[in-house]
Formats: sequence, structure tokens, C-alpha cells
Amino acid sequence: MTDPATSAPESELPGKPTAASRTTLSHIMSHNDTNLLGTVHGGVIMKLVDDAAGAVAGRHSGGAAVTASMDEMVFLEPVRVGDLVHVKAQVNWTGRSSMEIGVRVLAERWNESTPATQVGTAYLVFAAVGAEGRPRTVPPVIPETERDKRRHQEAQIRRTHRLARRRAIKELRDRRAAEGLSD
Repeated sequence: MTDPATSAPESELPGKPTAASRTTLSHIMSHNDTNLLGTVHGGVIMKLVDDAAGAVAGRHSGGAAVTASMDEMVFLEPVRVGDLVHVKAQVNWTGRSSMEIGVRVLAERWNESTPATQVGTAYLVFAAVGAEGRPRTVPPVIPETERDKRRHQEAQIRRTHRLARRRAIKELRDRRAAEGLSD
């Protein structure tokens, strides 16, 4: 019997271990990256997050993948000019053509030897696409460590919530349209 918490949807493609596509993107923050408060603009961090997650999605799926959604982006600490930012990303879960990518953002002073501090986290969903832009099948992810297995289980919970939220919104809109209250 398979464990539903770790089993992936049936796929003709062989599974890939989490480590096969894990990546880190590093970037030194400059004055061009700052907002009006003098800290790094959240949008700059979000672009780095999307870039790293996109690289992981492309590596895992073996081709093009596009951002379908960002569940959440949590900023824990400000990032400053001169910080060396490390964006660490990995595949947490895979469906038929979609992948949840988990991202951790760390920052450290470029000229100090102090440990990096976690400054943000994000969860993105990517869809693998073929030449015509249509969805294509992705290999299942094979969680390797206990941490990977936990992330896989948590990703399944987030997916359930995403689908339930989408259904609830559609039902509300359909109900409002039936009552003649559509926007």
C-alpha cells in the first residue's frame, strides 16, 4: 500500500529526487534596489524569488515552466543595500503538470562573516508548458529527507486549500450572477 502523503500522481515519467533541481541564486543588493525607506524594495526580492523558483521548475520539469500563482510571500526582516541575498528554492510537490516550489530568502552583509539571516519565505506554483504553451506532464518529485517529506505533506495541504478557495469563489460568483448581481 502506498502512503497517500508521499505518493505522487501516476506519471509515465520517472521520479526525480528533490536535490536534483534544488538551487540557490545569490545577489548583492545595491542602491538601485531600494524603496523610499532606504531598504530593498519587496518587488526586487519577489523577482529574485520568481527567478529562482522558475529555474527549479525548469530543471525539475526538463523544459519551460511558467508562474501560475504565488500563495504567499512573507517578509520577515528588511534587506539593506550591501546585503548578499541568497534565494534557496526546491520542488515541494508535483501534480500532473504543476509544481509547488518552496523558497527561502536569506541575507548577510557582503563584507562580514556572520551567518545569514532568514528574511523571507514564499510558495509558488509553476505549470510546465510545451512548445504551444499547453500544459505538459512533469516527473513526480521524490522527497529524500524528513524535511523534504514534511514539505511535501505541507504542500499537499496548501494545494487542498488553493482548490477549496477557488471552488468557493467560483460558487459565490455563480450565485451572484444567478441573482443578477454580477460585476
